[in-house]
Amino acid sequence: MITLHHCAGSRSMRVLWLLNELGEPFDISIRAFDASLRQPDYLVASPAGRVPALELDGETYFESLAIMEILCERFPARGLGRLQGDLDRPDWLVWLHFAETISQHCAALTQQHIVLYEDWQRSPTVMKIEVARLKKCFAAIEGRLSTPVENRDYLLTSGFSAADIAVGQAVWIALHFTDLEGFPETAAWMERITERPGFRDALPEPGTGIYTQDFYPQPAEAPPVG
Repeated sequence: MITLHHCAGSRSMRVLWLLNELGEPFDISIRAFDASLRQPDYLVASPAGRVPALELDGETYFESLAIMEILCERFPARGLGRLQGDLDRPDWLVWLHFAETISQHCAALTQQHIVLYEDWQRSPTVMKIEVARLKKCFAAIEGRLSTPVENRDYLLTSGFSAADIAVGQAVWIALHFTDLEGFPETAAWMERITERPGFRDALPEPGTGIYTQDFYPQPAEAPPVG
């Protein structure tokens, strides 16, 4: 039995997308994105009070990218991981975990735009800096996808994997704060992977989730970042 503890639109969405792609039966325990994540019963599953947490074979795991590794190793037949000895395993690990580099900048922007309710608490400078950092992440993805190798439709030469899921979901969040102008290969890759039913089934229901707007613009008064 698999149970995913999930907040719509959060990092747990990448695990939900992976579970959809794996095709194994699972249950979802929907959690609110609020202080209830720090209640004692949930802290048993996730000591830091965050999502996701995953119940699998009588054990409970937390940290989204670790969960993705565990699931790919537990269900290797779908080919979404790259196991020990696979030539693409080092690149799979690098790009899987690059998702967290993107996510940390998204988290800072989520705090600025959504978690901080008062305008005086928000920093236009922080918003500008974090968007600039996201652009550098996009540039890294663009460079990878622009590498002149045959069939470079995904992050790995060997095809679609959990690395595309993790990075793609992080970019999906990032696109609430910026765009992919100037990154044509990344935009085409995002279009490919977000057409997958597994992604579409992981999307928050309309009107739910952390992000109630499709886009959160930067304040006009934010100073330029060098």
